[in-house]
Amino acid sequence: MPVRIAAIDVSHWHSVYDAAYLKHLAHMEDVIVVAVQDADTEVAARRAAAVGGCAVYADYTVMLRQEKPDFVIALGRHDHMARTAHYLLDHGFPFLMEKPMGIDAAEVAGIVAKVEATGGFAAVPLPQRYSPFVKQAQVMLADGSFGRLSHGYIRMNRFSSARYPAWDSPWMLDPLASGGGCLRNLGMHGLDILMMLVDEPWQVTGAQLGSNALRQPVEDFATVMLRSASGVLATLEVGNAYPRRTAEGANALPTRDRLLDGADGEWKLCGEGALLMAKDGLLRVVRADSEVSLPGEPDGNPAVHVLRDTLQAWRSGRRPPAGARDCLRSVRLIDAAYRLAGSPG
Repeated sequence: MPVRIAAIDVSHWHSVYDAAYLKHLAHMEDVIVVAVQDADTEVAARRAAAVGGCAVYADYTVMLRQEKPDFVIALGRHDHMARTAHYLLDHGFPFLMEKPMGIDAAEVAGIVAKVEATGGFAAVPLPQRYSPFVKQAQVMLADGSFGRLSHGYIRMNRFSSARYPAWDSPWMLDPLASGGGCLRNLGMHGLDILMMLVDEPWQVTGAQLGSNALRQPVEDFATVMLRSASGVLATLEVGNAYPRRTAEGANALPTRDRLLDGADGEWKLCGEGALLMAKDGLLRVVRADSEVSLPGEPDGNPAVHVLRDTLQAWRSGRRPPAGARDCLRSVRLIDAAYRLAGSPG
């Protein structure tokens, strides 16, 4: 029998844009999206139509009671996420919840405590774990290629935050609802990979935020400096300042039907014996006596990998590939960076 899935707060852009979870689920033969929910039922109806039609609800408690889904995709505003997660855990629904699972680390810690007390299944999508950079870094760490690690560097500068209101998520520009801008939304990807590759405590040593480019109430660029327990240094840069907005040119604004493209990104891990870099779809491995280039594009869609692996883990009775505690580790560092940097602008 196919897995019956319901989705909560589908006005979140990742329902049908970017990660586009619902669209991917709609194409899986062993899955059926039975219902979607959002307080804005017009948005919910559009999302339902985008996946071929399903039931639409304004209240997720009613949806869950009536539809009794096997599994839940939980999206929504950051300041609503923790309440939703507690409801799902209290009522025994396994779920995949979009990061950051709450407005701050205190909220996410409450979810972790309940997951561990109840044995509930609470997954978080962290698609960068499937990147060629991570896979190559793991190989090189395992075979000792890096030697003593020196530093890591991650830059993810994506397109304008104008995409959020265009994609039915204007709350992302309200710091009270989102908990911050690009650092809150994008920072977890880089921080999770740093802690995955260098599995030891990390400390934020410096941070700065800026909103000069877009002049929004939330930051459009952030720089965070970190140090691991063994002395590895790292720099994380995240932003919404990539100037090209759509495939139709820099002057075209995003709309519900016009996807944005492009980003400025670079990933590095460096040690005494080797440097691994990912940029512009290529990997470069530099050693003292050699330099090679390798393919750097993902093998398939990372969001599909996340969904497949998460559902398989749940079906098999295993823990999620990435869970609430993984999310908490990154959110704690993000909170620390905001405390150091203060308000943007």
